[in-house]
Amino acid sequence: MQPKWLEWAQKLQAIAQNGLTFSENPYDLERFEAIQAIAAEIMATHTNIEYSYILDLFARDVGYATPKIDVRGAVFRDDTILLVKERADGCWTLPGGWADIGFSPSEVVVKEIYEESGYHARAVKLLAVYDRDRQGHPPFPHYIYKLFFLCELVGGSPSPSIETEAVGFFPEDGIPELSIGRVTSAQITRLFEHYHCPDLPTDFD
Repeated sequence: MQPKWLEWAQKLQAIAQNGLTFSENPYDLERFEAIQAIAAEIMATHTNIEYSYILDLFARDVGYATPKIDVRGAVFRDDTILLVKERADGCWTLPGGWADIGFSPSEVVVKEIYEESGYHARAVKLLAVYDRDRQGHPPFPHYIYKLFFLCELVGGSPSPSIETEAVGFFPEDGIPELSIGRVTSAQITRLFEHYHCPDLPTDFD
């Protein structure tokens, strides 16, 4: 379960963001900015992220506060799963990232797989929709939903990108060190279960 301080900070940020979106009274706007600053201070106190960076993230997220969407693709070949090595931390993850405006979820995951691995794929099934904070990931300022798609390999060849430095397929008992901000070992295990049992329903929450 997520730590209480993270839950409080995210709720305060949502209250502040909604208040800044819909309020017109200058005194109320000032109060909501103060609440936003407190949320950023809580985050900075409990993480290694700079206060100014968090506050800037909050300030740039405008409009009604809703969860952000992270999309990941599970591509299997001969009982192995496709992973890419992140340049940011030197660890491995499923290809994917933030959902982009103008693309459907399946289009995003196909695009991300190609951009990060060099492989062409086709989205086949939505395997899971998870609340990131309930999945054992390290704390993050934004509230995030994670979508995992089963994808079928249709072509291409391994090719790193500006975000990834290596590409490979790994068996379940040979998974390298994971970038746990992006994917956890429990999620990888569950994706293999879906691969071996195609009739499993989509996971959620």
